[in-house]
Amino acid sequence: MATETVAKPRTSLRVGVQKFGTFLSGMIMPNIGAFIAWGLITALFIKVGWIPVAELGGFGTNAEGVPNVGIVGPMVKYLLPILIAYTGGRMVYDVRGGVVGAIATMGVIAGTDSPMFIGAMIMGPLGAWTMKQLDRLWDGKIRPGFEMLVNNFSAGIWGAALALGGFYGLSWVVQRFTEGAGAVVGFLVNNGLLPLTSIFIEPAKVLFLNNAINHGVLTPLGIQQSLEQGKSILFLLEANPGPGMGILLAYMFFGRGAAKASAPGAAIIHFFGGIHEIYFPYVLMKPILIIAAIGGGMTGIATLAITNSGLVAPAAPGSIIAVIAQTSRDSYIGVILAVVLATTVSFLIASLILRTSKNKGEDDLSAATSRMEAMKGKKSSVSSALVGDRGGRSDVAVLTRPVQNIVFACDAGMGSSAMGASVLRNKIKAAGFPDVKVTNSAIANLSDTYDVVITHQDLTERAQPKTSSAVHYSVDNFMNSPKYDEIVELVKTSNTEGPAAAHPTGAAEAAAAATHGAHAAEPAAAVVEGKGVLLAESVVLNGTARDRDSAIDEAGKLLLDRGAVDVSYVHAMHEREESVSTYMGSFLAIPHGTNAAKDHIMHSAVSIVRYPEGIDWGGKQVKFVVGVAGINNEHLHILSSIAKIFTNKAQVAELEQATTVEEVLELFGKVNA
Repeated sequence: MATETVAKPRTSLRVGVQKFGTFLSGMIMPNIGAFIAWGLITALFIKVGWIPVAELGGFGTNAEGVPNVGIVGPMVKYLLPILIAYTGGRMVYDVRGGVVGAIATMGVIAGTDSPMFIGAMIMGPLGAWTMKQLDRLWDGKIRPGFEMLVNNFSAGIWGAALALGGFYGLSWVVQRFTEGAGAVVGFLVNNGLLPLTSIFIEPAKVLFLNNAINHGVLTPLGIQQSLEQGKSILFLLEANPGPGMGILLAYMFFGRGAAKASAPGAAIIHFFGGIHEIYFPYVLMKPILIIAAIGGGMTGIATLAITNSGLVAPAAPGSIIAVIAQTSRDSYIGVILAVVLATTVSFLIASLILRTSKNKGEDDLSAATSRMEAMKGKKSSVSSALVGDRGGRSDVAVLTRPVQNIVFACDAGMGSSAMGASVLRNKIKAAGFPDVKVTNSAIANLSDTYDVVITHQDLTERAQPKTSSAVHYSVDNFMNSPKYDEIVELVKTSNTEGPAAAHPTGAAEAAAAATHGAHAAEPAAAVVEGKGVLLAESVVLNGTARDRDSAIDEAGKLLLDRGAVDVSYVHAMHEREESVSTYMGSFLAIPHGTNAAKDHIMHSAVSIVRYPEGIDWGGKQVKFVVGVAGINNEHLHILSSIAKIFTNKAQVAELEQATTVEEVLELFGKVNA
């Protein structure tokens, strides 16, 4: 049965701002625990806290008359900005970028007395990006044996230069910006205009632009205000759960159909879980309800301003539990009142709209959720609470067009995915659809051009944002997953029903174009510089390893002995195994390196080690370990042969009974032809 799919949203200013906000959020959100820790310590131990302790809160002097430093000040001045900078740098250029970004940020921190959150958000990614560009200048030009020396000194020298630049230049700029933004906020507060910010903030939340506002401006300014005054109203401009709660309550009393039935569950997730996006589809079903959200938001902010209430640190997620936990000692009445009144006003306005409207919210909630996900650019993590799990898969959409382009994605795009693609390709061909393209790719190389994406269950969350319009299947076994039968059925259905099936040629052309950057599925020549991919010297019938790690070393050593890889690649094989298991099913594991380790492959090669008694592989029994190192597509032919063998129980039995290496090679066929 063909059903609707979400179209990929057009590039727009909103999308650009949304991506920017997501990047800012990516620097802040992983460190929210540190913000909460700082907030709790502040609320407890500062001079006006619940349990004032001079040595911890940083007030007063010690017995020698020296001012107490405490831990509140150093945490907000040094720890939090450096964590943000490191996270931002790592997002741009992995650990190396994080380290350089943190070094650079230290200069901005030392250049001013204000907490440099905005400076960290600038210097962290900037330091990483510039380091990445510099590394490209001498990439491949360093003499062997000098790599570590060059890498360490280049990072140290450039980090020091950026720290000096931050100290003498950027710190002044950021300080002036912070003072200017603070003056604007002060003007709004002093003139009673701060509630008007809800006119912008509440619609921005539904459009997923809130991260750019909240984490880009409000949180840094709120921290500065909290440090000076012990609390800040800014932390609740966006995080107040009241406006959304009022809308959900209105649907509970005056809605209809699926919207009314699902509203109670959504209200619990929203109010106590702090996941505000759960109520966005209810607004999208009837956009005029944004007035209720604005009214509730303005009421909450006005209440906070009148009662002079605020939080000591960000409430993330925006759960009532997090809000109460971060409330300043003198602000509990004002904060609770702000939430209650915001909920009440939002409820009254939304109820009036629903009761006077001909359409009381019985529109398709699934369609509204799909519109929300289209604006967000990826599947909502809580959408299943509204419309179910959509068949038990992790996909957002089921396609109306014929399935012509399927991709297996894994970390390196070299071993596990190639095996899975080979197995499924054979099944689809047997079903009578040889033109359906089944390829494999590294997750880093994915683009939103595929009809179906298949990943190991531990990698699905990484693949989904890159391929939001595709159907996603999560598997735990690449060799014989029951999901393959579902996919074959989807291929049959989509290619025999619906209007799109009348244009197979165009779909095939699109599928062919989408294979750019992925490993092609066709067998490739398996000879490089006169060396075959699989040779007799790389087959061991009786392995000596007794555990998984030793088996990886044994398979990796065979690759090393052939000069196919260097020792760093073997290390990367262990790294890959710690990330996601390479156990394939049918007593088979295919350890291989990470995507980043491809530079350590000299030529394609495969090693095979048999363990007649079996070894434990993360709770699974493995009797055959196949080490894989592949450049481009040169190893896919042998992997295809391996996949065919290990999906055939009779051939697996032959492998178990083989007494000579020649028998093994003969069973795999002429792989070096």
